[in-house]
Parts: sequence; C-alpha cells; structure tokens
Amino acid sequence: MFIRVLQKTFPLRRCIRLGDSGPLEETERDFLPTEVFYKQLNERGFDFYTGVPDSLLKDFCGYVSDNHPIDKHIIAANEGTAVAIAAGYHMATRKYPMVYMQNSGLGNTINPLLSLVHPKVYKIPMLLLIGWRGEPGKKDEPQHMVQGKVMNSLLTDVGIGFEVLPDYEEGAAAALDLALFHLKSRGSPYAFLVRRQCFVKYDIKTPVVADFPLNREQAIEALVEKLGKYDVVVGTTGFPSRELYEMRIKKGQSIQQDFYCVGSMGHASSIAMGIAIAKPSKKIYCFDGDGAFLMHMGAAAQIGARNLHNYRHILLNNGSHDSVGGQPTIGFNVNFSQIGQACGYKYVATATTKEEIQNALAEMDKVDGSCFLEIKLRRKTRKDLGRPKSEPKDNKELFMEFLNH
Repeated sequence: MFIRVLQKTFPLRRCIRLGDSGPLEETERDFLPTEVFYKQLNERGFDFYTGVPDSLLKDFCGYVSDNHPIDKHIIAANEGTAVAIAAGYHMATRKYPMVYMQNSGLGNTINPLLSLVHPKVYKIPMLLLIGWRGEPGKKDEPQHMVQGKVMNSLLTDVGIGFEVLPDYEEGAAAALDLALFHLKSRGSPYAFLVRRQCFVKYDIKTPVVADFPLNREQAIEALVEKLGKYDVVVGTTGFPSRELYEMRIKKGQSIQQDFYCVGSMGHASSIAMGIAIAKPSKKIYCFDGDGAFLMHMGAAAQIGARNLHNYRHILLNNGSHDSVGGQPTIGFNVNFSQIGQACGYKYVATATTKEEIQNALAEMDKVDGSCFLEIKLRRKTRKDLGRPKSEPKDNKELFMEFLNH
C-alpha cells in the first residue's frame, strides 16, 4: 500500500544518460553525475545546502560550490551548526534543506538532531547527505573503520530513516522521491549514505586562490627547523599531521614528540591545552588548520583565559578544507589575530614568510603567556603525500613515553 501511494504521488523520473553510452552491461560500473543529482534535487524543491565537506562528497560539494547561489550554500563551521542553520531555513521557508557531512561529523550533530529537529521535539525535516567512510568491507583508516561500523545503528538509535544513495540516475531519482515522501509525511530528517566513488569525478572550477609565498608543507618545515628536541607538537586532522610526520622522517627526527590527530577535527588545540597544563616545563605547540579552528573556536577562549605560559598555537590558514577536496572556508574573511587578542593570548602575530615565522617563534620565547601565530598560506599539497606508518595507539604510547621522559 505504501509503495502504491508513493508511486502515485511521485512517479519515477528517469534521467537522460550523459552521452550515447547505450545500455550498461552487468559487469560495468555506473557512476552518478553530479550535475544530474543536483538537477534532480532542484526539480524536487531542494534549494538550500549547508554542511562540512567530505572527501567522498567532494565531487558533489564542488559542483554545488561552483553552481549554486552563494547566499543559499553555507559551508558551516561544524556539522551541528549546519543542522541548526538548516532548521532555521526550513522554519522561515517551509522548504526542505540539505545538510552534507562525513559520517565522522555525526557526533557534532547528535545534540541538534535529538533536541532540536527530532519529531518529538520541534519536528523539523531535512535531507542529510552523509559520506560513508569506513564502510564495512572497505579498507580505510582506523578511525573511519570504527565510525563506519556503527553508522547504521547510530542513525537507527537517533531515529533517522536512511538508505544508501544509488550510484545510477534512475535509482537516485527513485530514492529522492522516497526521501521527499518521508520529509513531507513524517516531518523528520532522512539520510542518504554515500559510498566511495558514487559520483562522477568533478574538478572544482573556483578553487581557493591566494598568492602567499609559502604552502602549508613549507610553513611546517620552517616551524620544525626551530623546534627543540624536548618540544611537543599536537597536529590537527588531515594533511597537516601527515606533512608533519613526513617532515620528521625527512629530517631523520623522532616522531615521538608529536601527536597526530587522525580524527577529532577541531579538538587538537584542546588536546594540546590538556598537555600544557600537565607539563608546564615543556613547550607545547598546536599545529592547527583554519577549518579545524573554526569548527570549535570556543577552545581558543579557554586557552587564552588560562594564560598558559608554555602554549604555542600555530594556525595554518590556507582558506580551504584542503584535506577533503579544497572547498573554501571563511578563513580569509576572518581576522584571526583580533580573535586571538580578544581571547586573551598574550602574544599574537601573523606571518607569510619563513623569516616572519621564525622571528615570531623567537618572540614567543620572551612572552609569559599563551601565544598565537597565524600563518597565511597558498594551497598546494603533494599528490604523493603519505600517511603515518604506525598505528594510532602505537603513536600514543610513544608520545606518552616522550611526555613522561
């Protein structure tokens, strides 16, 4: 009965396949064109997008960034914020927004999903597009394997209906019709899980462009050159930690003094704060990113208020979510130096060159209090950038031995 009502209300919309590709053979792999999925969404009234980019969604997110009106596409500070923005948009328009994220960002959404949009609270519908990192049966990094394994049960426990987004046009159209029926009839969120290589490859046409002299890896090298053998570094999620790891290997240095955040985006500065409180005799550096800093910016106020004499907060700002596709952050629209001052850091500076970076590090040694250095960078990442060879728990044990040496 339910299916008959659905078919009558939303007849299946078939899409013209791009090019004259002919029928697919059983052994051929199909992919969902980003422009077709975007058109299907528009045809069904979805006109507002917000979220945090993900590597599995980068083709679709890139297409939205290039083609959707900027006032109706908000790359949010974090996933919970995106849910709240979407809730506001729905209440103001009665339209159904889309919120996109990596499944690791679900943790940030749990509070608003349960206490704001849940059908037993305010009953606010929205479509969630979730990159399924760590999908069972697929090779991935340890933190993603943990998240991927509990993905379905987590959504079920939160009370969200979901299905895997089909990777072919007709299937995606039918899935969208079902999702729209759910949003209209039940008034609650509905989720699509996106598997690896679901979308046709799309290269963003409007990448973040900045003409600063250094890229992130060059900035990290300038920093590492001035670090002492007893100094501690906490590296943020994604490329910064991977580049720090390779820089240590390149220079024949120990990786023991570094903690590489493989997950927990936005929390590196708080990890470093906990260490700085417990180890006042060591200099504690946090190598942060602009997207990560924005995600949990309240941590900066705590760090500044504590006036930690051994804390060095280094913000590597290239204005983009570089590790997941290069979509822009608002990093170049924010005055991070003024934020640092307002949060109570005793030394605040901005650098763009190697000389300015290393001069700032020298000045920090003269300051009794938390220090903040923003380094403005251009985007460029090596295609052959590797990952730490050790398991996260092994890195933790080595790091703890170093801290207590």
